[in-house]
Amino acid sequence: MKTNISVTVIAIIILLIQSFTTMSLSRTEQQKYTVILKEKDFEIRFYPSATVATINSNAKTYRDLSGPGFRKLAGYIFGGNETSTSISMTAPVHMDINDTGSSMSFVMPSSYNQENLPKPNDPDVIIKKTADEYVAVIRFGGFASDRKIISYSGRLHDILEEKGITPYGHARFLGYNPPYQLFGRRNEIVIPVNWKTE
Repeated sequence: MKTNISVTVIAIIILLIQSFTTMSLSRTEQQKYTVILKEKDFEIRFYPSATVATINSNAKTYRDLSGPGFRKLAGYIFGGNETSTSISMTAPVHMDINDTGSSMSFVMPSSYNQENLPKPNDPDVIIKKTADEYVAVIRFGGFASDRKIISYSGRLHDILEEKGITPYGHARFLGYNPPYQLFGRRNEIVIPVNWKTE
């Protein structure tokens, strides 16, 4: 009997935490984009230029990049900068994972730019501005893994080949959720594409 009560209490606590997480995420600023084309399995988006904090890494897997990269970037936005300023977290986190040099980026809130962001204390954190770009996007749920990232990147490449859309550069992983969120997770693979608007 006590075991059943304990399990019920734990389940209620988990549900409350997940509900709070979902509400908190709904207030998190997300990177702006415009959907150009939406089909059943993928979409094309236009992302305007954004200011990001980036770290470069020799990591070749999601597992090796995600933890250390997140800690360095979180250190910067949680006060590890010349003015000890706390900067709000946004979504998604960008990860470019490849054999020639990987990177992780946090998109800075829209109220910031390269001029008004405080200088990072950690020299590995680089503040830069991205270029405008068109990307193809495929979405998947659950927890990300190297296997899933490789699988969905391959699937998106196949779709683009089938549609006659030319990709370039590396596939990137976009993660939207904190690690303690168990349900309703959103993950995306984006690949830059050559896209001409009429």
